[in-house]
Amino acid sequence: MSGSPDASRLEGPTGRHISRRGPAPRVLTIVLAGGEGKRLFPLTADRAKPAVPIAGRYRLIDIVLSNFVNSGLLKIKVLTQYKSDSLITHLARGWRLPQMLDFYVEAVPAQQRMGKEWFRGSADALYQSLNVVTDEDPDFVCVFGGDHVYKMDVRQMLDFHREVEAEVSVAAIPVPVEAATEFGVIECDADGRIVAFHEKSKQPPEMPGRVGWALASMGNYIFSTGALIEAVRRDAEAAESKHDFGHNILPRLVETGARIYVYDFQQNLVPGQNDRERNYWRDVGTIESYYGVHMDLISVHPVFDLYNARWPIRTWARPAPPAKFVFADEVSSRLGVATDSLVSEGCILSGGRAHRSVLSPNVRINSYSVVEESILLDGVNVGRRAKIRRAIIDKNVVVPADERIGYDLDRDRKRFTVDPSGIVIVPKGYRFD
Repeated sequence: MSGSPDASRLEGPTGRHISRRGPAPRVLTIVLAGGEGKRLFPLTADRAKPAVPIAGRYRLIDIVLSNFVNSGLLKIKVLTQYKSDSLITHLARGWRLPQMLDFYVEAVPAQQRMGKEWFRGSADALYQSLNVVTDEDPDFVCVFGGDHVYKMDVRQMLDFHREVEAEVSVAAIPVPVEAATEFGVIECDADGRIVAFHEKSKQPPEMPGRVGWALASMGNYIFSTGALIEAVRRDAEAAESKHDFGHNILPRLVETGARIYVYDFQQNLVPGQNDRERNYWRDVGTIESYYGVHMDLISVHPVFDLYNARWPIRTWARPAPPAKFVFADEVSSRLGVATDSLVSEGCILSGGRAHRSVLSPNVRINSYSVVEESILLDGVNVGRRAKIRRAIIDKNVVVPADERIGYDLDRDRKRFTVDPSGIVIVPKGYRFD
C-alpha cells in the first residue's frame, strides 16, 4: 500500500497491479442498438436486431445490459434507429434503475441533430448523439454492441484500459480464420498495442504462433472521452468514410499512432462462472448462429449458463402463470412432456411433446403434436397432431391441426423463409390458408 492515504492497489485482469488514486472515474456506457439485422430476416421484419427474442424470455439487448448492470456500470444510453418501438418499450417498462442515485437505462432515438440524415453508421450514431456524452462529462465511455451473447465483467476491461493508459481498448477473442471474414481482425505487438485493424477482410491474418486462428474484435470498445469525441468529429468530416467504427475509426486511430490496445477477453473472470463457459461469445448475426445459440442453451451442461445467480441475465416480462404439463395417457401417446428443452412461464403442453426446443412465454402445444429442435416465440399455438422440426416460429402464429413444418423443405420454401442451413422460419403473425 502506498504511503498516500487515498491510494489503493487492485489486482488487474492480467495479474498486474493497478494503481488507483482519488475518486472512482465517471463512466458512461453506450449501447449501439440501431442495427437493421438483415441477415436475421424475417425475425427483424418488425423489430430491431437487439430486440429479437432469445432464450425464451429474454431479448438480445438484455445480455449486454446485464453485463453492464452486473459490473456496476449504471449510466447507460441505448442508441436506437431501425424499427425501435418494441425495443424502446422493453427498455421503458423493464429497465428502470434508481433515479435518486442518478442511474438510468435510457433510449436515445435518432434525432437528426447534425442535419437531415439518419445514422449513416455506428460512428455517425455517436457523432449525432455527442450531446449525451458531453452532458454526462465522463472520464471514459464504453461503446458496446447490443446483439452478442456472452458474459463480461466490464470493470476488468476498464481496469486494463487505465493500466496501459490507452486512448482506446478493443475487446477481442480468437476465432477460426474461416469465420474471421465476418469480423474486424486485429494485429498487435507483444505489449498488446494494436498495429493493424482489418474490417471483414477476405484474407484475415492469422495470430502469430496459432495457425488457423485470427484475433477478432468483439465490437466492444472503451474510449477515453477526449479520444472518442475527437475521433468521431474527424470522421464526420471525411466525405469518403462509411462512418463505422470497424471500417474507419479504428484503422484511422492505428494509422495516426493513437494508444489503442487489445483487451484479451479470455482473461475476463465472471463470478460463479465455470471453465467451460469462459470465453463463450457468439455474434448472433445470422439465422444459423441464432439457432445455434439456442441449441447450446438446451444442452445438458450448457456452455452459456442462464442459472448463475451471481451473474444473472436480467429482463422484464409480462406476468404469466407457471408452465403447465397435462395428460399422461401413455396408451394413446397423449402426453404433455418436454425433454432437453427450455420452457417459459405461461406455456401449456396439453398432451403434446417438445424435445430439444425452446418455448417462449404462453406457447401452447396441443394433443399428439410433436415439436423437435425448434424455437417457438411468444404466443405460438400448435394444433393437434402437428409436427414441427428444425424451425423458428415467430410470435402469435397459430399452427393448424395436422400441419407439417420442417419435413418437406421444397413445400416450406413456397410459404416461408428457409435458411441455407435448412432451418425454416415462420414469420410473425403468419396466417395459414
